This record gives sequence, C-alpha cells and structure tokens, in this order.
Amino acid sequence: MALGDLFRLARGAFVLAREGVATAFPLPEPIPLPIRLLLGVARLIQRPAAGDRAGAERITRAVNRLGPSYVKLGQFLATRPDVVGRLMAADLSALQDNVPPFGEAVARAEVAAAFGAPVEAVFESFGPPIAAASIAQVHQAVVRDPSTGEPRTVAVKVLRPGVARRFASDVNSFYIAARLIERFHPPSRRLKPRAVVDTLARSVALEMDFRLEAAALSEMAENISADTGFRVPTVVWERTAKSVLTMEWIDGTKLSNVPRIVEAGHDPVTLAATLIQSFLRHAMRDGFFHADMHQGNLFVDPSGTLVAVDFGIMGRLGRKERRFLAEILFGFIRRDYRRVAEVHFEAGYVPGHHDVDTFAQALRAIGEPLQGHTAADISMARLLTQLFEVTELFDMQTRPELIMLQKTMVVVEGVARTLDPRLDMWRTAEPVVAEWIARNLGPVGRVEEVAGTLGSLVRLAGQLPVLARDLEAAAAAERDRNLYLERQRWSLDRLVWPAWIAALALAALAVTAVV
Repeated sequence: MALGDLFRLARGAFVLAREGVATAFPLPEPIPLPIRLLLGVARLIQRPAAGDRAGAERITRAVNRLGPSYVKLGQFLATRPDVVGRLMAADLSALQDNVPPFGEAVARAEVAAAFGAPVEAVFESFGPPIAAASIAQVHQAVVRDPSTGEPRTVAVKVLRPGVARRFASDVNSFYIAARLIERFHPPSRRLKPRAVVDTLARSVALEMDFRLEAAALSEMAENISADTGFRVPTVVWERTAKSVLTMEWIDGTKLSNVPRIVEAGHDPVTLAATLIQSFLRHAMRDGFFHADMHQGNLFVDPSGTLVAVDFGIMGRLGRKERRFLAEILFGFIRRDYRRVAEVHFEAGYVPGHHDVDTFAQALRAIGEPLQGHTAADISMARLLTQLFEVTELFDMQTRPELIMLQKTMVVVEGVARTLDPRLDMWRTAEPVVAEWIARNLGPVGRVEEVAGTLGSLVRLAGQLPVLARDLEAAAAAERDRNLYLERQRWSLDRLVWPAWIAALALAALAVTAVV
C-alpha cells in the first residue's frame, strides 16, 4: 500500500466531505458506529454553503475538483444503482464533464506524437478546441478527400495528456477504498466493491484507446446501414490512432435545443419516436447499443436525421438477454404476468427454488397499477426500475449488462419526453418489440434456430476425422506414459530389497562400531 495512494485517497475523502457529498444522501438504518463517527467528522469539515446545495450540485463540484478519474467514477456509478442506491445514481446521472481545455499547442504536440509527423502533414488545417471533457477534447480540422481531392471538415478527438497515468494512480486509491469497505462493512461484500473497481478500470482503459471507439462507430454503422432516421459519423481511419480519433464533422443542432429544432422545421414528436425505436432496435436486434445517449451526445442534422456521437461507452446484450427484454416488455403490454415470470426462470435469473406463481403475483403488483392510466403516463424506464427492485426479493443476481440497459433507457426516455411530453412509450415501442418477437420466437426464428443447430452439427461432422486423430494420439500418449510409469515402478521394486539389505548392513556396522 503506497504512501502516495493513501495520500490521494485521503485527499479525495477530504474534498468529498468538504463539498458536502458525505451528508447529501440518507443512509439506511441502523448506521454502524464507525460510519456515524465518520459522518460526524465530515460535517465538521463541510463548507457552510454546501448544505444549501442539492446532492447533484455537491457531487459535480467535488468530482470536478478531484479531476478526470473521479468524474469517470461518478459517471460509472450512475449505471450501478445496485451499488450506490437509486437516489445517488439519479444525481450522478446528471454529472457531466466540466473540464477546461488543455490548449491547441499541447493538442498539436499530441497529434504529432501519434502520427510521427507535424500536424500540417496530417491535416490541411487544425483549429482550437471547441469542446473539452475529462478524457479528451475535440478540435475542428480539414482534410483532403483522397478520392475527390476536395477539402472536407472533420472532428478530431485528442486524448488529454497524462490522463492514463493519472487514472492508473487514482485507481490504486479506489482499490484501497474498496478493500477497506469490504473489511469494515461486511454487508457490502455481496456487491463486490473490488469487482466494481475492476469493471471501471477496464471500461476506462477501453475508452482511452480511440481505435476501439472507432471500431464501435464502424460496427454500429454496419448494423444500422438499412435504417432510416438515425446514423453515426463516418470514421477517417487513416487519421485515427490510439490517442487521436478523426471522424466526420456533424453540422447539426443538439437535441437539448428544442426551440431551435422547431425553428429549423423538424418535428420533435417524430424525433422522439425515432430515438426510442432506434435505441430499442440497437439493443434488441443488434445486441449493441450506445450507453451514454444524453442530450449532449445527440444531434439533428439539416435533413432531420438523428446523429449520435461519443461512442466511448457501449453496451452489449447476448441473445438470452435480448429475449428476456423483449418478452418481459411484451408480457407487461399484454398483462401476461405468468409468462414474464416464466422468462425470468427460463433465463436463470431467478433461482429455481422460488415459486413461479408467487413471482408472477409480485409482477402483477407492478403491472396492475399501470392499468387505468393512459400509455403516455407510463414510464417504461420506471417499470424496469421497479422490476429490478422486485427481483432482488427473489435473489436475482446483479446483471451489469441489464442494469446498464435500464439506466440508458432512463436517459433515452427522458430525452424523448423533452421532445414530446405526451410520448406514448408503449405504442412507440410495440412495433419494434413485436417485430423482434415475430422474427426470433416465431416460425422464422425457429427455423433459423434449427438451421443454426444443423450447421453446428455439420461443422462438427467435418471436424470428426481431426478429432478422431487427436483422440488416438492422446490415447497413444497416455499408453506410452502408463508404460513408462510401469517400468519406473518395476525398476523401483527391483531396488527395494537391495536397499533394505544395504540399510541393515549399515545398521549392523554401526552397532559393531559402537560395541
């Protein structure tokens, strides 16, 4: 445990206490004595003005003082309400980067180092920073189109210098905090604090390699190539490296600016429906979705198409998770609570020792209060939140991919309702969900599933000769090994009696010598 790591941890605790974060949220009773003592110290340290601020404002001030690593930690914990609680997760969801830019000269040096050439050799022109965040900042630049020779405006994302080293140092202090939490607060061990830090470290390591973000952009572009109303920027691969990402420049209006969207002649109601349906297609059809779809990362281009940017945080769902999502949503739409319960058991999310009918009864307690309300009054995100709360009573293990999906849906639904306050989530979602159900669980899906199984059997049959040779070679090797061991055993058996005779002779000589 390095002294520097302890110092960074102590500094972080001091700043959080100073800004009133430690006392911003109620804790479940009973509060252990050590925690009460720490809270008492935190109140003594807290700024007098901090108590007048909301929890989200306290967190924002604290993490921006502590730097990029804490900003990322806060944003990451916003996706884990199972760890920090629903109230704190909601406040952390509002956390946005507010970091000053690091200057054009430094960015030019970073670009030159990434490509081994001066900036002028990489770009026709390279402007000052136009947006800055904890990990990187964005510049506008111009490149020459290789096919037409025409100049083309691009966005260049440059990694913040030293951020990887700083994050690695801060992560060590996060691990110390996680170990202390596990040691002194046994109930928290089921949440696996060290595993949470592991996930954060992996996530940010991926986010700081812009080649992987470029690959995410490319993958989603392929997935949605036939879709309308939603797209992503094109990657300029020849000017992309680990610390520099170059992509198409997006001329558009941020989704947060609704008056300007209307002034430009776009229909907010249509945009809201497109946003919801696009997100559900990405999650259910492709199993690959943008996990940070807040208003700052969404634009409307002049044609009225939604454009998403910043693909540093992505979510993935396997086929089992996609089926789970589709069937529970469809089950709630049809009020088929028994089927929703069965899906949980079939997916293995709820242990088999629980009763399906009792679980269906708990689900009915969620679904029936929705009856009698207009669909526009029902929040799909709130439904999923309540669903995960109920499943905790039935020992459903934490599923990080589903929690990330649920948190992203909360954000996406919130953005969509700013465009259309009367958004009918169920009517908007039903075509996408029904299409997935029909395509994957209907006759066509069954045929494809059988075809996939047959294809696997055919591939296995083609590999049987190779497997047979491998098994024969392994059997021969095992026979040779057994034969060798048998010979060694026989050799040792032959040596047993001579060894005993030699030992007795030596003992007799020793006795004679003594006498």
